[in-house]
Amino acid sequence: MVRRISAAIVAVIAVFVFSATLVHALLYSPDSEVVASNNNKDTTSLSATHASAPDKYPVRLVIPSLDIDADVQYVGITAHGTMSVPNNFTDVGWYKYGPVPGSSGSAVMAGHVDNALALPGVFKHLQDIQKGADVYVIEKNGEQLHFVVDEIDTYEADNAPSGRIFQNVGPPSLNLVTCEGTWVQSEHQYDHRLVVYTHLVG
Repeated sequence: MVRRISAAIVAVIAVFVFSATLVHALLYSPDSEVVASNNNKDTTSLSATHASAPDKYPVRLVIPSLDIDADVQYVGITAHGTMSVPNNFTDVGWYKYGPVPGSSGSAVMAGHVDNALALPGVFKHLQDIQKGADVYVIEKNGEQLHFVVDEIDTYEADNAPSGRIFQNVGPPSLNLVTCEGTWVQSEHQYDHRLVVYTHLVG
């Protein structure tokens, strides 16, 4: 009888901890202006630059060395004037107003590192990526683009070089962005940003 009561108490505690974690994750899931994903083909809000090549839109991001194989959401700009982020912790977000991966300039994709508690995000281990690592973008037409990591940098959240990260001209590249550092409770964000710079192969 005592064992049954103990088991019941443990089960109740487990449910409470899980519920608290889930609520915390939802509370810290940032505001996102998500326009489209693999399951949402509405691309009417994409810029005119992208409208002529819908088959080239990215649908998946694959990083074999980190066991990442994620869907791609199309995100824009938040009310605060910053790049939006995915509305969940498993997808990555492609900045829809910038270059399409594989075209001139720097395509940018962002993903969560975690929810500041216990739920890991798609880029939880992005800091472990190495120079020379392979990164693949799968397009809507099924074709695969191959990128290779050139550089990994960390910046203060309010001092990231946006002019370098977001470029509309130059060789085709892909920049991956996530949070790093210390969680700032008052701002509901981490105090640093990790940026992985890659270039297109071929």
